Amino acid sequence: MMPAIQDTAVHLSDRHFRTIAELIESQVGIKLPQGKRLMLEGRLHKRVRALSFSDLNEYVENLFEADHFETELTHLIDVVTTNKTVFFREPQHFTFMRDVAVPSLLKSHGRENANLKIWSSASSTGMEAYTTAMVLDDMARSGSRFQYRILGTDISTAVLRLARTAIYARDVLAPVPEPFVKRYFSSSRDKSRGEVRIVPELRRMTHFMRMNLMDKSYPVDRDVDIIFCRNVLIYFERETQRKVVEQLCGHLRPGGYLLVGHSESMIHSAVPGLKQIQPTIFQV
Repeated sequence: MMPAIQDTAVHLSDRHFRTIAELIESQVGIKLPQGKRLMLEGRLHKRVRALSFSDLNEYVENLFEADHFETELTHLIDVVTTNKTVFFREPQHFTFMRDVAVPSLLKSHGRENANLKIWSSASSTGMEAYTTAMVLDDMARSGSRFQYRILGTDISTAVLRLARTAIYARDVLAPVPEPFVKRYFSSSRDKSRGEVRIVPELRRMTHFMRMNLMDKSYPVDRDVDIIFCRNVLIYFERETQRKVVEQLCGHLRPGGYLLVGHSESMIHSAVPGLKQIQPTIFQV
């Protein structure tokens, strides 16, 4: 039987796949195993057509040209990053924030009208940050005396554009409590679009910017009260996980909290001074 011949117009050569995999790991810490190869090829085709290259391999051959490398790297990162997110994902974190973390932090601030700082460090399309804003605003309406600001950061420029516009398809609202839907979302005037938007009051409290967790320093305050870093560490090697967590913790105020994803509950073991409160909740 003749061996299958790889279609170079559709598939990356082994060498070119390794080139992209090594570039992505060095730039953003994400590993691309062979199992992700078909996914990468599928996602790259649109970019190849947009740049009028004949195939995937010609795209990689031209990737490192100095006049457009930085711009193209931004697009490539958008292609390979996974941005699955929903409102109220892993809801026990928001319950903990409301019932335990915020009351404790307000007490440690030692004054009324404290200004809480929350950081969603892998914010994707903004649903985590806006969920946080809903919970905090609801607490403030219920009598808790504090102000808050929320920062969302992500490596992908594409998802940050969505986060800033704060426009979502109505069908993503299923996890949101009905009173919150009525209070914190406005519907499009064109009902046929089936879209909703976060209300201006919450958008004003939430700021988004591009940031790479692999950077040697983060342009973020060092007295943050709560940091969400959920479902991104699983894509990093263990040593990279340790470095990122250690650096994130350097931006928490004493007594501040770090919340990670369900599959990342063991990340604390190599970071000095990080105390486990619950399987996915830590405190410095």
